[in-house]
Amino acid sequence: MRVLVAPDKFKGSLTAAQAANAIAHGFRDCINAQISCVPVADGGEGFADALAKTWTTKMVRDPLGRAIDARYGWIDEATAVIEMSVASGLWRLARNERDPMRANTFGTGELISDAIERDARKIFVGLGGSATNDGGIGLAAALGYEFVTSDGEPLDPIPANLLALTHIHPAERDWPKIIAACDVRNPLLGGRGASRMFAPQKGADEKTVQTLEWSLEQLADVVAEDLGCDFRDVPGAGAAGGLGFGLLSFCAAKMRAGFDVVAEVLHLENAITACDLVVTGEGKLDAQTLEGKAPAGVASLARKHGKPVLAFAGEIDEAAQVGGLFDATLAIREHDMPLDEAMQNASALLEKCAARAAESIRTGKLLSRFFHLSG
Repeated sequence: MRVLVAPDKFKGSLTAAQAANAIAHGFRDCINAQISCVPVADGGEGFADALAKTWTTKMVRDPLGRAIDARYGWIDEATAVIEMSVASGLWRLARNERDPMRANTFGTGELISDAIERDARKIFVGLGGSATNDGGIGLAAALGYEFVTSDGEPLDPIPANLLALTHIHPAERDWPKIIAACDVRNPLLGGRGASRMFAPQKGADEKTVQTLEWSLEQLADVVAEDLGCDFRDVPGAGAAGGLGFGLLSFCAAKMRAGFDVVAEVLHLENAITACDLVVTGEGKLDAQTLEGKAPAGVASLARKHGKPVLAFAGEIDEAAQVGGLFDATLAIREHDMPLDEAMQNASALLEKCAARAAESIRTGKLLSRFFHLSG
């Protein structure tokens, strides 16, 4: 039997690579199989880890302008991969520091600028986990754009200043091919836009949300006037606090689903066609799994090629009907075990659950319509 192990991260517990190793160890203990591990991701946390072969570290600015060390990866000598959350993520701020009127994406722009200076011809940027709601103005400023008032005074590129914005002076540079890897479909503005959907979790109260909405609308109007493009309604423009909009507007980026990028770069479809069983998983299988998350993408490719797919998770929300994506699902958290204990012991639990699954496959108790291995 040829088994492809292609899980996403178990958030807060295991990276995708650690999860893959635990599953592989469990299977090897109980079944004679050729096991290949291809850890996967969508456009959020773990995107660069899934793709990068080498790394570059650069001193940049965090969301509040403090100097930090941040790293980005290289797929090959001409292709860089950046997670915006590395420099501009919510994890960079203590809870009492969250301030979406001040936080910006300047540090992410510095990483992109560094990659360009190192002759990157293609840059993948993973969108997700942002502390920001700046529409990408911080990133644009780091790349050479200037934002000014009606009096020609320069504006510090933070959302608090956007209502005073009247003109944008473009950056004079040649852009490589930039791909925004995005797993949400939200536009920039409106009820499903960046401010109303995501700013509250970044520290915005109701009044601040409304101000941020007006600010991004002003940005979009000035971009349309001065740069001659209007991406405010494009699905994904609202991702990462409007960074999707910023990359489209300021960098001539193209938007793609994060999982599709990962699957293409890793040649995941080829690996699936060469196996007999696909194994995936993530921390929780729930309604969000259905909205472009990596295990759903893995399952879709497996179905396309008629391969059975087994999914592990810390927890499974049966009400979300995610079970229909997979031929079998197994929760690794043992009955009545406290969540924090399960998360601390996720590797051992996942390995143990994988071993039980492999034994059940071998004896015909699991996926029996696909395999007859007992005896």
